[in-house]
Amino acid sequence: MVKKKLSNPVSLIAGTAMGAGFLGLPYVIAKTGFLIGFIYLILVGLFVLFVQLCLGEIVLRTKGNNQLTGYAKKYLGNKGKKLMLFIMMFYIFSTLIAYLIGGGESLSYILFGNNNYALLFSILFWILLSTLTYIGLRALKLYGKIGFYFILAFILLIVLFYSPSIQTENLTFIEPENFFFPFGIVLFSFMSFSSIPAAQRLLLGKERWMKKSIILGILIPFIVYFLFTLVLLGNFGKQVPEIATLALGRFFAFVGAFAIFTSYLSLNISLRDMFRFDFKVKRNHAWFICSIVPIIAFLIIYFFKLASFVQILSIAGVIAGGSTGILILIMNLKSKQKGRRIPEYSIPLNKIAIILLSLIFIFGIIIQLGGEKIMSLLKLNFSLILSLV
Repeated sequence: MVKKKLSNPVSLIAGTAMGAGFLGLPYVIAKTGFLIGFIYLILVGLFVLFVQLCLGEIVLRTKGNNQLTGYAKKYLGNKGKKLMLFIMMFYIFSTLIAYLIGGGESLSYILFGNNNYALLFSILFWILLSTLTYIGLRALKLYGKIGFYFILAFILLIVLFYSPSIQTENLTFIEPENFFFPFGIVLFSFMSFSSIPAAQRLLLGKERWMKKSIILGILIPFIVYFLFTLVLLGNFGKQVPEIATLALGRFFAFVGAFAIFTSYLSLNISLRDMFRFDFKVKRNHAWFICSIVPIIAFLIIYFFKLASFVQILSIAGVIAGGSTGILILIMNLKSKQKGRRIPEYSIPLNKIAIILLSLIFIFGIIIQLGGEKIMSLLKLNFSLILSLV
């Protein structure tokens, strides 16, 4: 009974993390070497685990059902709610744009063995998914458990097929000059903050298992990412493409495309409903915004060659993941003072720790984006963080 009760929240948390972002992990880790990439998986995984445990405590301290924006409003006020909404929109729109790139490249490779028709298939991909979003396949919004087992089976097949041909020299090289390159997409690949409130509802009456569910929900993606990266790098080394499944032949490329398909649809429906319920936008208007913004941004990025699949996910990870993590830590501190329920566990936290972690992520944003032009924006964001603390 315990295992059955745990399987739902664990698969929800792990399945939310294991969208299509993991397809870019081997590429970014190939830029630094497997050892450095493995260290990233450990350190970033531990950070996300810490933040999600803090979020779990917030949920347990708060009566009633809320989403991230609801908790932000409760503990940080309207300013915190608006900031959280902006971060979530930035994260989802960025991800949708990246998935249009990845979906088009995958379909072009599957059908023609090259990327020559990627633009055409990205547009067709968008038309199909926009149509499905309009129809409203709500069941796919909750595909986390199905996606979780799908990805596990997918990784198992890859390990079985390709582990015998791993070459040690592909795993021993180190490129320290690219040390910071994997940060954003590794963070993106672990992000599953939105699943924690839903996991609490699945554990209603059994909240004592929340901590264990969160730990397992991070541990499983870590193992999956480790095996996936090990096999891809072991076989292809520095030649692994941005969308790793394109190196594995048409069958695995199709499976990767399906992961992108389901992730896009789930995120698009979530964003549509965010506009409907948080901004009170009419259903058709919300659908139009969620459909038109990604395709326009995609076309601009494509024709002006502004960014790739991995670059967009990296930016989304470091900005959205870091900002959301910092806000959650601040909310945790506030919930210890204002929460009206005794939680099943508590995470030690103070202002100094929050400020130090904020500085780390501001540094990460600088490294990811580069340039002096963003310094004023980062200083403004940090001032806002300090005011919320």
